[in-house]
Amino acid sequence: MAQSLSQVILHVVFSTKDRRPWLDPLIRPRLHAYLATVCRDCNCEAYRVGGAADHVHIAARLARTISQADLLERIKATSSAWIKTMGPGYGGFRWQGGYGDFSVGWSQLEELVHYIDGRRSITAGKSFRRNTAIC
Repeated sequence: MAQSLSQVILHVVFSTKDRRPWLDPLIRPRLHAYLATVCRDCNCEAYRVGGAADHVHIAARLARTISQADLLERIKATSSAWIKTMGPGYGGFRWQGGYGDFSVGWSQLEELVHYIDGRRSITAGKSFRRNTAIC
């Protein structure tokens, strides 16, 4: 029987609704671990999960049995429901509707992991809201 091989590595980025800083330092590590578990439950190895108070980065291998859209739907839906169980202060939590989903070459995985790790320290206390002032 013929075998199939798929080695598609994704860099996924998505944010909280209206870029609100819902992901405080107390919940963020637990959320990142939860997101990695959701990836693994979909047979997608999560190499790294990170982010800041208003967004998340995921480096993962896409399983050949799930589409990118289905993976992201599962990640966002289950994690949104999970966060809402973390206490009354999270009852209104929502993810933004869209996401960024980029393929990365195998040789770029280590650089992506370092990038995500660096986002943790660089983004501490900073906002990534786009400056909409007219110059």
